[in-house]
Amino acid sequence: MGIVINQSIKNTVITYIGFVIGAANTLFMYPKFLGETYYGLTGYLLSSANIIMPLMAFGVHNTLIKYFTHYKTEKEKEEFLTFVLFLPFLLIIPMFLFGTFGYSAVASFLSRKNPIIFDYVWQIPVIGLCMGYFEIFYAWVKVHMQSVFGSFIKEIALRILITVFLFAVYFKWISPLMFINALMGIYLATMLLMLFYAFKVKPIVFRFRLPANSRAVLVYSSFIILSGSIANMLLDIDKNMIGQYIAIENIAYYSVAIFIATVISVPSRAMHQITYPITAKLMTENKHEELNDLYKKTSISLQVVGGLVFLGILVNINELYTMLPQNYRGGIFVVFVIGLSKYFDLLLGNNNAIIFNSRYYRAVLFLGLLLVFLTISLNMFFIPRMGIEGAAIATLISITLYSLAKLLFVVMRMKLFPFSRNTLYSFGISLFCFFAFYYWDFPFHPVISIGMKSVLITIVYLYLNYFFKISEDINMVLLKALKMAKLIK
Repeated sequence: MGIVINQSIKNTVITYIGFVIGAANTLFMYPKFLGETYYGLTGYLLSSANIIMPLMAFGVHNTLIKYFTHYKTEKEKEEFLTFVLFLPFLLIIPMFLFGTFGYSAVASFLSRKNPIIFDYVWQIPVIGLCMGYFEIFYAWVKVHMQSVFGSFIKEIALRILITVFLFAVYFKWISPLMFINALMGIYLATMLLMLFYAFKVKPIVFRFRLPANSRAVLVYSSFIILSGSIANMLLDIDKNMIGQYIAIENIAYYSVAIFIATVISVPSRAMHQITYPITAKLMTENKHEELNDLYKKTSISLQVVGGLVFLGILVNINELYTMLPQNYRGGIFVVFVIGLSKYFDLLLGNNNAIIFNSRYYRAVLFLGLLLVFLTISLNMFFIPRMGIEGAAIATLISITLYSLAKLLFVVMRMKLFPFSRNTLYSFGISLFCFFAFYYWDFPFHPVISIGMKSVLITIVYLYLNYFFKISEDINMVLLKALKMAKLIK
């Protein structure tokens, strides 16, 4: 777990710095600089691009990680990389042809509730393409165990560029409409940065010859397209469907609440950057016991770290929303509901990496397709009746069922189990801290109150987890931090 902890810590720090920048963008600059309508339009375009991103990447960012260790010589690896880099064009070309000749019909359908969407639908596949190839080049550096700089580009550089253009709107150097158009350039720039770094880590050499197991690679990529589409639809279909049923401004309110809740999943995102290739390697080598050990360690470590973040959000949520415009304050319920689904997903550790690198990935993908239909049906039922709160409930039900299904599949088919008694102990510590701090408010400015309460709950929470030895890896990190601070010898 040494390299996992090392790069996970770096990725976590980078990701949280990115989330601080993202928080400034999402909670303050977007609402104040763009306004509700253009913020809603931005959220709609990015969520739609994220939904189609797996199609644009043809799933090869996961395929590259799974099959890279199967090739032993440099020549074989170069043939494999060339093959997967050009695979996405099997879908990119027909999608762009369809979009070109059928634009009016597609755009009219998507903009029937909010006409402002019509002129910007064409940007969705362009941004999705940039997102897709970014992930492919990022996967290339991951298989060489170099995930940190890619995390920096994705989490920090991207948000800094967005911040720059938001300030340009504020100073009236550009209009909100020009900002919407600039989004394509921002995502193109991050993709090119990732390409440059990928060349630096390991130069990409093109060899136009089919790799030995090209059929298996093609079949796996095809299923991963479904897998990625399912995962992204479960995450972003709610924002897309809000734009189909209610005013686009509601996407802005929902986006703020979703962003706050998504902070909970940051430790998972950071850890998965490095655990994914390690999981693939262990499964290739059939090291079942080591894999089960990694599964348990990632589960409890993510529960401890994610639990602290979830608690920090819940006990400070009322103070945080007092600093937002009045129209945004109906999102507190959304934060609670979506946060709960994210917390449950954390408990599964590297579950996704195990499934997508196993021979059982097809069955789970078909199950995921059923859940996508369920998600769409739930959103169609709840959004017209309950607005953004209905979208949150639909998302909670869908993600919880999907996560539970994946957990049962790994437990029953692969005899891997992520939980232990410490899982219950950690949950008990979280409940204790929540009831101890949620109803305790300071009579100060919200920023000061949030800071004081966060420091107190962090100290209490980490002490209890350390005292009861909930996670060996977390205790090791805490000991190292205390020694560096010279608080202990």
